[in-house]
Amino acid sequence: MIDAYAVNTAGGKLEPFQYDPGALKDEEVEINVEYCGICHSDLSMINNEWGMSEYPLVPGHEVVGTIGAIGDRVTTLKIGQRVGLGWFSHSCNHCEWCMSGDQNLCLTAEQTIVGRYGGFADKVRAHEEWVTSLPEGVDPAKVGPLFCGGLTVFNPIVEFNVKPTDRVGVIGIGGLGHMALRFLRGWGCDVTAFSTNPDKEAEARELGANHFVNSRDAKALEMVANSFDFILSTVNADLDWAVYINALRPKGRLHFVGVAPNPIQTHAFPLIIGQKSVSGSPLGSPTTTVKMLDFVARHGIEPVTETFDFSQINEAIAHLQSGKARYRIVLKH
Repeated sequence: MIDAYAVNTAGGKLEPFQYDPGALKDEEVEINVEYCGICHSDLSMINNEWGMSEYPLVPGHEVVGTIGAIGDRVTTLKIGQRVGLGWFSHSCNHCEWCMSGDQNLCLTAEQTIVGRYGGFADKVRAHEEWVTSLPEGVDPAKVGPLFCGGLTVFNPIVEFNVKPTDRVGVIGIGGLGHMALRFLRGWGCDVTAFSTNPDKEAEARELGANHFVNSRDAKALEMVANSFDFILSTVNADLDWAVYINALRPKGRLHFVGVAPNPIQTHAFPLIIGQKSVSGSPLGSPTTTVKMLDFVARHGIEPVTETFDFSQINEAIAHLQSGKARYRIVLKH
């Protein structure tokens, strides 16, 4: 039996929940959970914001732990190995996207907390391909949020060939944005943080920003016109996107990993004359996950976290919902 915390109704409290996972499949592993991050996606699933939650729901998809059991055909992982698991837990491995190394784009990919039980538990299962070994030098108590939030902001750096010589802007200094600042500074870019809160300037610079722009200051935004090769939006907010497209250099890209609530509206002409792009991306592939972990181990990068015991799980959820988390929350057993 697996002991977990589950929500029984949309928006409900997490309560102790026990279930029988059945026999371990041939290519599955069972992870003994040591730590699990709380992501905003967990809140969305708890509240059924996306209309795909099934109850009882066991959230948790930023898992760190050790392999406790392996299926008969598992070849890449061993019992006792410390690993991480993120949003995806399986993909088909035979469609064109999987075969080209883009398993994160698989149209039938299985999500760790959609239609199955996640990592707010003492154990969780997943297919071996999406379970990644932790390299030496990575703190298991800190690394969990990298398997969702971290990978979300690292993936476009790789996918769109962001160069160390590029000038890059990051919109929002929160759960995603603060990790983007650290990655991009380590990547070698000239990094500008955009924030509506001018009090965050010192912290943004400490996190890796070379420059800071108060995005409520129209004159400050005008001054950075034609400045950036790449702008990464990490916020779940509606902004004047034309201003940020104007801040791009020719061939620049405005890229979304934060979910703007409403349709993204802008004029086509600035895109055409500057050969500019607007795009978005989900989390990365297993290969990109390995690259990210290698990069953070090499550069000593980790998210800013707060830690709660699993017994404090509802307090931790309330802390995240209140907007007070700085910047990611990790649960520990």
